[in-house]
Parts: sequence; structure tokens; C-alpha cells
Amino acid sequence: MHIHVVQRGEVLWRIADYYNVSIQDIVNLNRLTNPNILVPGHALLIPTKNTYTVRRGDTLWKIAQKFGVNIQDLLRENPNLNPNLIYPGNVLTIPQRPKPEIDVNAFTYFLGNEAVPIVREAGPYLTYLSPFAYLINEDGSLVNIADEQAIAEAYSQGVVPMMSIVNFTTNVEGENLANIVLNNPDTVNTLQENIINIMKEKGYQGLNIDFEYVLPEDREAYNSFLESTVNRLHSEGFFVSTSLAPKLSAEQVGLLYEAHDYPAHGRLADFVVLMTYEWGWRGGEPRAISPVNEIRRVLDYAVTVIPRDKILMGFQIYARDWKIPFKQGDEAETISVSDAMNLAYAHMSEIQYDYLSQSPYFHYTDAEGNAHEVWFEDARSAQAKFDTVKEYGLRGISYWGLGYEFPQNFPLLADNFQIEKL
Repeated sequence: MHIHVVQRGEVLWRIADYYNVSIQDIVNLNRLTNPNILVPGHALLIPTKNTYTVRRGDTLWKIAQKFGVNIQDLLRENPNLNPNLIYPGNVLTIPQRPKPEIDVNAFTYFLGNEAVPIVREAGPYLTYLSPFAYLINEDGSLVNIADEQAIAEAYSQGVVPMMSIVNFTTNVEGENLANIVLNNPDTVNTLQENIINIMKEKGYQGLNIDFEYVLPEDREAYNSFLESTVNRLHSEGFFVSTSLAPKLSAEQVGLLYEAHDYPAHGRLADFVVLMTYEWGWRGGEPRAISPVNEIRRVLDYAVTVIPRDKILMGFQIYARDWKIPFKQGDEAETISVSDAMNLAYAHMSEIQYDYLSQSPYFHYTDAEGNAHEVWFEDARSAQAKFDTVKEYGLRGISYWGLGYEFPQNFPLLADNFQIEKL
């Protein structure tokens, strides 16, 4: 696929004509609501074919650039072609780029029957699905969730269900709960038994441990819990992964970071999910939610202490809408990428692109006269993240979280990678 950024004055039929594809194909792939109106800065995915018909003014160099291939591969794919004599009407075969194979996980907090269509749509692009999440209690019991429908749909899509456990809620950070559980061997044993029982009962094949805001003094207790849990679950035939805060170094301070021992998790867990998102969090100032420049800083440290083939890079697939100027105490609204694009079109707001963070954004004024700043994801920012996974040679990607519509994401993911199916 190609990514075409709409320029001022462009119309869809000219874009379709340039790439020799149908207007309807572009409309369907990008889920455009009105093909007669385009907003400048909109990054459109353009479907491509394995063949290209030479047009007046084309050269081999131009064609190679258009399809992101080199001239040598183009000639190899078309052995009867004279590179010095190409004419309008010549049909060339475009070489296909080999795709690296990766694992893809996605968390979803849409549960019950609501999860079924969400998992069905995403299923072809996933290796694992993690319904979010079982909250641990002080006595080692777990708060049940309505995950049966999501698990059943995952199996129907050839996706491995992965149980997720947490020590926090949206209102409670969870450091005291973790302290109570992790430092009591009997409670740890009870928790592990309950985990195994639920996994067997519901059909989970693996576990993700997402303990956050663990007290720094509980770092070794957390490592000990992880080691004993891995040993018990491996003996039962299950795999274990963990979710880790985005650290820049081993010495990074803060409640979110200090108890997360990257080398220990890299040694013990089958793989880890790096939570490389939420720089632009809902209670903070407007900025990119998962900026690539910040992600790279995390990866630069992570790959020195965790095997690359154990790292899933986190990728958020939602948008945030802030009122500006930002005031302390304000909270941004979390919306889908499709909702963000609808806002841009409703207000005819030109989409800007921040090349440092590799993230799009725009401004608009609502009906009450309030100014807004929206940061979201598009085909360009998704491609930048996929390129980062390739560059660092990672195991794959973990999405947070399913249910926010981002129609370009999965087709572009499949265009870049072969998704591992277990």
C-alpha cells in the first residue's frame, strides 16, 4: 500500500487516477464518509496491485520510487524489459517486499457480548487476545470478568486467549494491594492456584501479569512472585508474559518504574509488553500519546537487558481531544481515530504532522467557542511504529486497546507483516 497525504485543492478522482486504482477502493479502505470532500493533511491508504501500466512521462526511477522498490528488483521481476525503452501502455510486474513475521497482542476492556464483533474484526490480525482484566484481592482471590464470549470468538478466529491480572483500578493505584499480596507466601500460593483454575476453566493458554505502581521496596518480592508463577504455570503447560512501564534506564525513579526490573522480567517471562504509550495522558497537556521519539528512547534501553525476540512494543489506537489553553485539573476526552477524523472534517481543520513524534494533530473551535487540540493516529504514524518494530528486530506489537475504530491500522499492519498464528 501507499500512503498519500492530501494536499490543498486535491480531489479524490485525481488521486485515484494517479495511482491507477478505483475511487471506491480508496473510499472502502479508508472508510471515507464523503468522497467529495477531502481535508488537507489527511493521510490516505492507497491499495496497490502487483502490476502497473506505464503512463506518459514515467521512468523506471519514478516507478520504483512510487512503489518503494529498487530498480534492480523491478528489472529482475520483468526480465524482458529494456530499461531504456519503456512506453505508455507497458504493463510491469511490481516485486513484492518480503514481510517479517511478528506476534500481535491486543488488550480489550469491552467484554460480554459487546466484545464479539470487536474480536471478530481484529481476529485475523492477532496472535493473542487479552480480555482486561482480573483484579487481585488481598486474600489471593480474583474478581471475575465476563470474558467467555471474547475467548470463544478468539478461538474461532485462531487467536490465543491470554489471561490478564492487575493490582489496580482506574481510581486506585494498587501499591498497597501489591504489597500485601507479594509479601505473603500463603497468599501468593492461593493466587497462583486461582489463576491456574480460571485458566483451565475458561480456556486461557497464557497469562499476562500487569502489576503497576508496585512499591520500590517490593521489587524483589515482585521478582520472586514472577519466578514462582512462571515455574508453576510452565509445569501446567501455560506461558507467562508481563507488562512493563516505559523505562529509560535501570536507575529511573518513580513509583511506576522502580519495581519493574527489566533484566529479571526479560530472563523469566516468555515475553514482555512494553507500555510505550500515554505520554499524552488524559490529565496532562496536549501532546502525542505514543510519540516515536520517546518510544525509541525506551527501546534503546530495553534491548540492552531484554532479548529482542521477547519484546512486544505497545501501540495505542485511540485519540485524545483537549480543550486549550490547558488548565491543570482538566481532562482530555478519549475518542477513536474515526471520531477524530470526523471532527476534522466537520470543522474542515487542516491536519498537521509533528515529525519528531511522528504523530498527527489538528485544532478546531466547538459550537460554544472553545478551542480544541486533537492528537490521534493515522497511516503515517502507524507506519512509523511498524518501521520501528522492524528496525529494532522486535517480537511484535501489543495494542491498547480494541474497540476504538481505526480503520487504516489493521490493513496497514498486514501490508507490513506476516502475523504469527499459533
